[in-house]
Amino acid sequence: MIVSVNPDPNLREFNLLLSSTISELNLESKKSSEKIANLVGRHLEPFVKDMLTEKAIGTPFENSIELIGGQKFPDIIAKNYYGIEVKTTSQNHWKTTGNSVLEGTRVENIERIFMLFAKLASPIEFRCRPYEEVLSEVVVTQSPRYLIDMNLEVGHTIFDKINIPYDILRKKENPIRPIVDYYKSKLNSGEELWWMDSDDISKHSNIVIRIWNNISTLEKQMFKNRAMIYFPELFGNSNDKFGRFAVWLVNHESVVCPNVRDIFTASGKGSVIINNKKYQKYLE
Repeated sequence: MIVSVNPDPNLREFNLLLSSTISELNLESKKSSEKIANLVGRHLEPFVKDMLTEKAIGTPFENSIELIGGQKFPDIIAKNYYGIEVKTTSQNHWKTTGNSVLEGTRVENIERIFMLFAKLASPIEFRCRPYEEVLSEVVVTQSPRYLIDMNLEVGHTIFDKINIPYDILRKKENPIRPIVDYYKSKLNSGEELWWMDSDDISKHSNIVIRIWNNISTLEKQMFKNRAMIYFPELFGNSNDKFGRFAVWLVNHESVVCPNVRDIFTASGKGSVIINNKKYQKYLE
């Protein structure tokens, strides 16, 4: 990362520094493409730091460049105000998975962040844009993360979609909530979000995914009983009446059933008594 102590940062000067650095990086990639191609992952950050240090000579950022290790966000900071997040890809495209929506490792006092992206597939190219302009969606790995797209058109960021600016969202106590609400509004019938819904913090699922045929007979019957309570459409005639149960089984119980229909049709039908009333032809 990059650090500076000037309390009065100059955005125009910083933009010029970034522009000259990107130009030099692209020139260097043409002269030494093999060398640059090997700077994948964390190996690129020291290289960028040295280039910035050189280009900062004679600017307000001279002698202020510092690389900060560890898992901090962003990778480079300047004047205790600006930040540069460095990303690379060895593929011939401009997309990758970005940082956590929660930004729990964000460096204190950093207000303006830029994305410096290196496409290390031939032809090698470097680009830099404001961070919030290249975040298109939210995806889930270990936690909700932004999806980076360096070709993203203006007005198509995730922040445009949820109608909340980045600088407002990131300062919320629960920045994931508006994102969850947005994706929920886009769900089709029978669809659910994965574990992103943060309303129920006690909700959990098994880290191990199990196959229906490998669980016990007692568990199978328990899930079938719950299904008939939670999903009354199972008693209907719809072609997709098993869909919501299949999604629930994976999402809430970490159980995959390749043939959900067979659970309720292979064993025939029987009767059940509920509140002293007998129901005929229920799914066994």
